[in-house]
Amino acid sequence: MIPVINQNKCEGKGDCIRVCPYDVFEMGEISKEEKSQLSFKGKIKAWVHGGKQAFVIKAEACLACGLCLDACPESALSLQLKPD
Repeated sequence: MIPVINQNKCEGKGDCIRVCPYDVFEMGEISKEEKSQLSFKGKIKAWVHGGKQAFVIKAEACLACGLCLDACPESALSLQLKPD
């Protein structure tokens, strides 16, 4: 399993980063290209939060413990099967 972030929901609060024991996440700024793909609501959230969002940087380190899912106040995270 790997964590996937719904960029339309993420508000960059960083709770997933704080609780992850495997350093899977990192805070960063979304690119113009990524921002252009957001929904209207997602663009507003990105603007309000200064374009900061969490990113999965080490998906291979995830052990699917679910701590990030419980910590995310926006329910912006899900666990999905690793692609083959």
